[in-house]
Amino acid sequence: MGQYTASQRKNVRILLIGDAGVGKTSLILSLVSEEYPEEVPPRAEEITIPANVTPEQVPTNIVDFSSVEQSDEALAAEINKAHVVCIVYAVDDDDSLDRITSHWLPLVRSTCSSSSSTNTDGEPDVARKPIVLVGNKIDLIEYSTIDSVLAIMEDYPEIESCVECSAKTLHNISEMFYYAQKAVLHPTSPLYIMEEQNLTPACKKSLVRIFKICDIDSDNLLNDYELNLFQRRCFNTPLQPQILDEVKSVIQKNVPDGIYNDAVTLQGFLFLHCLFIQRGRNETTWAVLRRFGYNDQLEMCKEYLRPALKIPPGSSTELSHRGQQFLIALFERYDRDGDGALSPEEHKMLFSTCPSPPWSYSTDIRKSCPTNSCGWVTLHGWLCRWTLMTLIDVVKTMEYLAYLGFNVHENDSQLVAIHVTRERRIDLAKRQSSRSVYKCHVIGPKGSGKTGLCRGFLIDDMSKLLGKEFKTNVVHCINSVQVYGQEKHLILRDIDVRHALDPLQPQEVNCDVACLVYDSSNPRSFEYVARIYIKYFAESKIPVMIVGTKCDLEERRQDYLMQPAEFCEKYKLLPPHLFSLKTNKKELYTKLATMAAFPYLRQFGLMTEDPKVWLKAGLGVAAATVLGFIVLKAISATGTHSR
Repeated sequence: MGQYTASQRKNVRILLIGDAGVGKTSLILSLVSEEYPEEVPPRAEEITIPANVTPEQVPTNIVDFSSVEQSDEALAAEINKAHVVCIVYAVDDDDSLDRITSHWLPLVRSTCSSSSSTNTDGEPDVARKPIVLVGNKIDLIEYSTIDSVLAIMEDYPEIESCVECSAKTLHNISEMFYYAQKAVLHPTSPLYIMEEQNLTPACKKSLVRIFKICDIDSDNLLNDYELNLFQRRCFNTPLQPQILDEVKSVIQKNVPDGIYNDAVTLQGFLFLHCLFIQRGRNETTWAVLRRFGYNDQLEMCKEYLRPALKIPPGSSTELSHRGQQFLIALFERYDRDGDGALSPEEHKMLFSTCPSPPWSYSTDIRKSCPTNSCGWVTLHGWLCRWTLMTLIDVVKTMEYLAYLGFNVHENDSQLVAIHVTRERRIDLAKRQSSRSVYKCHVIGPKGSGKTGLCRGFLIDDMSKLLGKEFKTNVVHCINSVQVYGQEKHLILRDIDVRHALDPLQPQEVNCDVACLVYDSSNPRSFEYVARIYIKYFAESKIPVMIVGTKCDLEERRQDYLMQPAEFCEKYKLLPPHLFSLKTNKKELYTKLATMAAFPYLRQFGLMTEDPKVWLKAGLGVAAATVLGFIVLKAISATGTHSR
């Protein structure tokens, strides 16, 4: 991604207007030829200055206007197409100066506000077009008109700057066009309210976010180390100690509470940017804002929030090591009391640089990932919750990483925080999975206990969930399990079944492992599970585990043409795993994660029955005798009938 700069704009279009005879055409010709033209045509042709010869490295179109050759309609069209308008007056002609306020400024305002057209970039025009006032023929007088122009600027906030120049002596010609470029690339109006001599609310809000991101130790101060990091990130140069001392001195002199313990406060930081703008150094503040992802409207750029990420079909998204390290550091930074959990207040402070938190702390966190006894998210739960969001909504993960400052901390973009796994078909072909996050869909009829099964994954004592009614829209639960010494994250998705005959959607079927749940104490419960398996999973490559819940109650014979054990035997599945919240046994979740990690051993029942099938299935001898045997032995031995 890199640093956001003004050069991302495609071009700058400058229009010169003013009374006849003030020297508009001469100014353009003097700039191009670097000498004063003896013969001046009524109007200069539009010229384009290449990017490599402009200070801002942006192609610039300069357009002349002549009331002799062009109509009022043509003038209105040119005003709307222009990015900035230079109103030229003759410094030796008071009438042309007066006409700025009596004619030209009102004309530009009315033209822009009444037009609904778009400019050359396809962007909607705003009512207040940036304006530069240009006093030409300064070689003819020995006084300045700047004081009169400054008075005009107070009444017209859209006036970005004013300059006196001479087409004849070439005095300030280059500067004039530089100011015009600058009015487009580093505009004042989004940053500063002239009438109030203060930053705009949007600018303040953006700078507050930047301050918080740069305040690494969260003490509401920017110390020398943090200021140097800020300087390097925004301008790629260190801050010299002498300059740093001078900056602090200026802040201290103007803002009593701008410096505290030899560090810059938020008030001091805001004042500094206010000072930059007042001194015409808008580009400094804009460089900071763009480095932190803001566009000309002080909104976060879409490209900054959501960089393009290619995800092949069958691949999934996980947090990379760098992504995890950033999130761990962020957690530890805001865990002020060091208790290993984020309180609601700490959680709120952490996301204060974002438009809103990505999830509800009171409901989502407690019901989707591990928490402590107070219901506060632990570091483990924190990483689980981000892992969940990265798998199911990676775009949202990237957005929030940007809001939290990931791009600024020595990272080009959030893409380095995301790992895209290889396609599942390749995992199947290679007979191994490199993934660390697996999605399990928990499917069963209403009342089968599937929600309790999901929630039991999050807490140590599952019996605490007995008798609870689960009324929530939270459908995902995530925790980690050990699969042969490796930590894997398993996401359980509670598939809501409203009616027994409702078809499942493709996104409800597609997963790494399916857990089909029936109530072993209800004789009419298994039929739904059997039909779902036959319709959606019998011909698929998705591993399936059939689970009978509430096994602490009396097991009832099922009203179906086959009993669960017979059904599993026929379809070469493992025998039904009997589960109860009362038993407080967690092996089911390890089984599911192991099945997801070894998807090529889909028909576990068949493999257990005849290990030679491993060879027929194309597994290597080593895999059949070592890995396959270990996996099957572990899955078969983890209590398929754990009452």
